[in-house]
Amino acid sequence: MPQPFAARVALLRPFLAMEILERALAMERAGARVIHLEVGEPDFPPPAAAVAACAAALAAGETHYTDSRGLAELREAIAADHARRFGVSVDPERVIVTSGTSPALLLVFSLLVGPGDEVILAAPHYPCYPNAIRVCGGVPVAVPTRAEDGWCIDVDAVRRARTPRTRAIVVSSPANPTGAIQSRATLAALAELGLPLVSDEIYDGLVYDGARVTSALEVSPEAYVLDGFSKRYAMTGFRLGYAIVPEPALRPLQVMQQNLFISANHFVQRAGLAALREGGPTVRAMCAAYARRRELLVDGLRALGFGVPTPPQGAFYVFADARAFGRDSLALALELLERAQVGTTPGIDFGAEGEGFLRFCYAASDDALREALARLAAVLPTLGSSRRQPAAQGGEAAAQRGEAERRHVEPAGEAAAQRGEAERRHVEPAGEAAAQRGEAERRHVEPSER
Repeated sequence: MPQPFAARVALLRPFLAMEILERALAMERAGARVIHLEVGEPDFPPPAAAVAACAAALAAGETHYTDSRGLAELREAIAADHARRFGVSVDPERVIVTSGTSPALLLVFSLLVGPGDEVILAAPHYPCYPNAIRVCGGVPVAVPTRAEDGWCIDVDAVRRARTPRTRAIVVSSPANPTGAIQSRATLAALAELGLPLVSDEIYDGLVYDGARVTSALEVSPEAYVLDGFSKRYAMTGFRLGYAIVPEPALRPLQVMQQNLFISANHFVQRAGLAALREGGPTVRAMCAAYARRRELLVDGLRALGFGVPTPPQGAFYVFADARAFGRDSLALALELLERAQVGTTPGIDFGAEGEGFLRFCYAASDDALREALARLAAVLPTLGSSRRQPAAQGGEAAAQRGEAERRHVEPAGEAAAQRGEAERRHVEPAGEAAAQRGEAERRHVEPSER
């Protein structure tokens, strides 16, 4: 009899952007030519200085452990960079360098969140936030935002969602998937609620129309800032990130880092140091290109019938209302991948408020974006007939492509009658009375109020 897995594993939901990417890669191995707009992967090379520094470090034998918190030089450079961008003095001792921003996120949630504790996050949200909360035994509590409001966080809604079990508020600005930038007033009001802010600032620097990002450290010295090199410096494969944390959190996070990750790669840290020192021209060139591509994609999607009320202020995504073409975003994304060979991310990946939307990444080249729009223009008018007679995919019969395949996830222990909307939505909005939590809270998912 197989050994059962830990119950927490069943609480995790697949990262649908990666599911689409992996399916697209399988199609490419079979000869398809897919245009990838589903993942946040810059088409720019990393700063040349970062590549050279990484190669030189390898050649010099810098392949050993470092201080678990990161090289002192890199931590000093990160503190100086944050001060330059935001005008906030940061003690380098408060910086912990990690193997990507995701480990930093997991370390911070492991510090703050215990079984049954709640973490508030705005929806739509980055798909991995609720999963990182769940793996720590916590309950993600989503507060909806709306396109017509510019995806701004409603502080009063956050206040209503707060309970004695709330341990943190997650903020992402600029946000994935919406590109929204939260105002300084909003962040200050959230900080006044007296809960730790966990602020994902990895897209700072990729902003448009003169927008400015406010760091959570500008409004609260007790905030936890998550950042890294993947987006700003096009260094996704280097896996280098960091957290800036309050002084009382330093020692416990250091101990967790020592035990769980030991340290970031020595030679990769050298690349990060070079990026901070010499990568400015790369960032400026990317931002200029993204501004142009943003306009191209927003205009093109609107012409095709997608809803884009306002262009994104930052990051490199357009979160487009696709309900004119179907309300099941995952089914729609899969169909566009199969028929147009264009990868997109289904809105349901980003929580309940994302259903009916698709996320398009404009970190692809101008030519790729134009071709993607042309392919979509050819396929979108035919979607109705195709759905009545679904095409086989990758040699699978249409009958094998049912609900379980499209959804990619089934929660453990749920009877079929209990699945419904809450299961499909991945994480549910807050605002339920305490009496409604009960069993769903013990299972670490909130019941939908819809």
